[in-house]
Amino acid sequence: MASLTLSISTSNPTRIPNLEHDPLILTRNAPWVGSIVKLSIHNLNMRGVDFTKLPIKATVSFSLPTAKPERIGSEEKVPKWSEKAIKSFAMSELEARKLRYPSTGTEALIMGIFIEGTNLASKFLRANGITFSKVREEIIKLSGIGDRYFFSPEHPPLTEDAQRALDWAFDEKLKSGDNGEITTSHLLLGVWYQEESPGHKVLAALGLNSEKVKELESSVSEPGFVEN
Repeated sequence: MASLTLSISTSNPTRIPNLEHDPLILTRNAPWVGSIVKLSIHNLNMRGVDFTKLPIKATVSFSLPTAKPERIGSEEKVPKWSEKAIKSFAMSELEARKLRYPSTGTEALIMGIFIEGTNLASKFLRANGITFSKVREEIIKLSGIGDRYFFSPEHPPLTEDAQRALDWAFDEKLKSGDNGEITTSHLLLGVWYQEESPGHKVLAALGLNSEKVKELESSVSEPGFVEN
């Protein structure tokens, strides 16, 4: 994935702004969530203070990256990631780098879900006897570890299977007509339904099956489902 960038704009770029009259706008380009994040700083009587050290209060709206944006109608509400899904996704990139993989695959998405740890999907897996250590061990057994001299990119790009898993989650949420967010449970289901993917093979090897998955899918499909 491309690295994140940060730009700063004020009403007068040639001076340090007086934040009482010139609220600072920071714009963060976040390509991995497919949106622009705008952060506003408002603080009184701070003339001459280093604004880079000021506390920031922000409201952020994230959209799910999709390989086929044309599927979204002009009047359709675009599903958003849940906060836990965003963190899980970021952690999956990190886990892919730890194993020195050149890309972020479905198996890394599962590890990211476990690293976040508080989401329903990770609780579901643990309830079925599947743990992070077992998943990682099975991944290494299936795919090995990358060359010790290979350095993964900061944001390893998604594999085709992983992108399809995200798109599955996106499509399912869109079809539901529900205004809620795309959660880690949707993401896990997306991985499971990529039946030829490493992630599916790892989960199946650890005892997960379609009958158990239907239980999670039933919970996710309930109106007003919220990830706790």
